[in-house]
Amino acid sequence: MKKGKIIVISGPSGSGKTTLYKKLLDDKEIKKRIVKIVSFTTRPRREGERRGRDYVFASPKMFERKKKAGHFLETEKVFGHCYGTPKKKVQDVLDRGKNVLLCIDVKGARTIRDKFPKAVTIFVRTPSLKVLACRLKERGSEDKDVLRMRLKIARKELKEIKKYDHVIINSRLQTAYTRLNRVIKDEIAKEEGN
Repeated sequence: MKKGKIIVISGPSGSGKTTLYKKLLDDKEIKKRIVKIVSFTTRPRREGERRGRDYVFASPKMFERKKKAGHFLETEKVFGHCYGTPKKKVQDVLDRGKNVLLCIDVKGARTIRDKFPKAVTIFVRTPSLKVLACRLKERGSEDKDVLRMRLKIARKELKEIKKYDHVIINSRLQTAYTRLNRVIKDEIAKEEGN
C-alpha cells in the first residue's frame, strides 16, 4: 500500500497561513484528499476557536506529560506557549495511504522536514515586513513588546525561505489562496501518479 504524503504550511505569525489553511479545508476536493491533524497547544483559546477543531487545548502539565511520553512528532514553544503535533495520528493517516496537512511554525516545519525529507513544505509570507507589522497591529491581540518580538522572529524565519519547496506571497488573500490550492492539488496529483 502506498504511503501518504505530509504537506506543511508554515510562515511567520501574521502571514495569513492559518486563514489560508482554514480556507483550504473548506474545499471539498482537497478535503477528500487530505486529513487535517489537530495540534495540541497550551495557549488560551481565542474567540471563535473550538476544542478539537482548531486545537486540543492542554494544560502545561498535561502537555509536558505527553511530551515526555513521546506523544509528539514535533513540539515548539512560541511566545511562552507550547505547540505539538500528535505523532500517532500523523503516522496512522500516512499508513492508511492518506495525505496529512499541517499548519505549523517555521521551527516545527524544520523538524518535520528533518524527519520526513519527502514532506512538501509551503512558506506563506507577506509582501514585506511593513505589511506584516500592519497585519499584526490590526489583530489588536498583542502589546508593543510582543509585536516587536514577533517581527524580530519573522526576520529570522524569512531566512529559512530557501529551504521550502514552495513560497506563497499573501498580498491578496484570494490570489494567495488560488495559488496555494493549485500547489497542493499538483503535489497530491504527483503522489497519485496523475
